This record gives sequence, C-alpha cells and structure tokens, in this order.
Amino acid sequence: MAARRPPGVYAISVAAEMVSMQVQNLRVYERHGLVQPDRTAGGSRLYNAGDIERLEQIRDLLARGLNLAGIAEVLRLEAENQRLREQVRRLRASG
Repeated sequence: MAARRPPGVYAISVAAEMVSMQVQNLRVYERHGLVQPDRTAGGSRLYNAGDIERLEQIRDLLARGLNLAGIAEVLRLEAENQRLREQVRRLRASG
C-alpha cells in the first residue's frame, strides 16, 4: 500500500522561489508529469515538501544537461528502484 501524500502547503510562487525557478517552469514540469501538486477547489496549485525535493532534483538534472524526457526516465527508474527495494525489505522481513 502506498503512503498517503502529505497535503500541499506552498503556493506556486513560493515553491518557485524556494527552488530558484520561474513559475512557468513549474507549470511545464506539471504538464510533463514530472510533478503533481495538489489543487485547491479554485484550481490553485499547492506543493508539499516532497514536491519541493522533486523540483530540486529536476533543477539539478537540468543543470547536468538532461532534457525533460531524460528526467522523466530518471524519475521513473528511481521510483521503480524504490519499489523494488521496498519489496526486498518486505520479503526479508517475512522470511
């Protein structure tokens, strides 16, 4: 079972400032599925601490020369790696 996502608390302008990015870049990353902030009833984006970490990771990967498709693949592989680590942990705990 996946852990519950902590609620978003940072408005897009605050999140952008925290990671030294432009607001429009955060919107692009969301369109590409790299980050999924919460939405208020009115549609405003709200970012949590995990989203901020993800944005920092995106920023760092961009600085290393990866494009958005490459970043998406890195993030996918990291998520798969984490899933497999958790599976191994559970198997070791049960056996």
